[in-house]
Amino acid sequence: MSLLQKCYDFTRADEIKEAGFYPYFRPIEESEGPVVQIEGRKVVMAGSNNYLGLTNHPKVKEAAIKAIEKYGTGCSGSRYLTGTIDLHVELEDKLAKFLNKEAVLLFSTGYQTAQGIIPTLVQRGEYIISDKDNHACIVAGNFMARGATVNVVRYRHNEMNDLERVIKKIPQEAGKLIVSDGVFSTGGEIVDLQNLNKIAKEYNAIILIDDAHSVGVIGKGGRGTASEFDIEDDIDLIMGTFSKTFASLGGFVAGKAKVIDFIKHHAPALIFSASPTPSSVAATIAALEILIEEPERVQQLVDNANKIRVGLKEAGFNVLDGRTGIVPVIVGDDMLAFKMWRILYDSGLFVNVFISPGVPPGRQMMRTSYMSTHKEEHLDFIIDTFIKTGKEIGLI
Repeated sequence: MSLLQKCYDFTRADEIKEAGFYPYFRPIEESEGPVVQIEGRKVVMAGSNNYLGLTNHPKVKEAAIKAIEKYGTGCSGSRYLTGTIDLHVELEDKLAKFLNKEAVLLFSTGYQTAQGIIPTLVQRGEYIISDKDNHACIVAGNFMARGATVNVVRYRHNEMNDLERVIKKIPQEAGKLIVSDGVFSTGGEIVDLQNLNKIAKEYNAIILIDDAHSVGVIGKGGRGTASEFDIEDDIDLIMGTFSKTFASLGGFVAGKAKVIDFIKHHAPALIFSASPTPSSVAATIAALEILIEEPERVQQLVDNANKIRVGLKEAGFNVLDGRTGIVPVIVGDDMLAFKMWRILYDSGLFVNVFISPGVPPGRQMMRTSYMSTHKEEHLDFIIDTFIKTGKEIGLI
């Protein structure tokens, strides 16, 4: 059979398109933060990771434009060789200070960051211990490390008793990395970091936390999960992305200077990849400065998400508990989820639909997320539209 036959046999997307329910790859033609233009009409956006609403902030846009004027559109090389500019170093220094870590290293994307850290640090005969619901970038990093005869074991989602059960079986003297999302991207839950940290210390493991959905959302002034639990000094490595809170593109890892220096000189994902563009780095610096100057944006984001969470629960929806910018509404069936998405979209509201196998059967959901720049009228519209749609399809 031809290697490409699987491509021709894939019909699921075509079937959903023919039914009129296909929600993916819809181009945004214009963005104003809480309101975007898609297919020639304005819709309220309740599916973006633009948590602090900074992608259209004048200071962020101006910084990106000035960087292009000064440096051009790209760096034409990897960080290791000709691709480092002073903006990279400036952002690394400022972010390290913000996160209370000794050093930071930038990567070109958030997804690439895990592949730069995990296979570089965890080597032959050592162990990766990973939450079963970790983001795909961590799964990819684990897979790359496994190819170097690294042992990868997983524990049940955010269950510390199962983490301890798993880690007990590993030799005490073996090198061990526990890796977990800080805020899990699908359900918005926060890792039980206090107990994870206790287990790591007892069994001589180091910790890597992915704060992609945490920085700018939880912790003191938006400093992430370790800050939220007041154990910043205990967490060995923090990774994250610039594509959410920081209104740009790229990724980072923060930790001890010697560890960051080792990754810098050994990670193929850094050494053989073009460095982050001047405009994206400048935009990130500007967004970080705004976060530091206006920490009230973090509380506004949490308040906005909580208003939706409470309003939808009171209306009778099955809403997962949380205190982050992510508010998942359980639908429980693939086709019902697609149908609900279409009605919401036709009513002027854009959300993300998650179906199996991306989520377990019965957990199909409308995965909504919020910005600090959503206004009361946007939030009221979202709640009202969900209620009307939920009643129409018999969900509430």
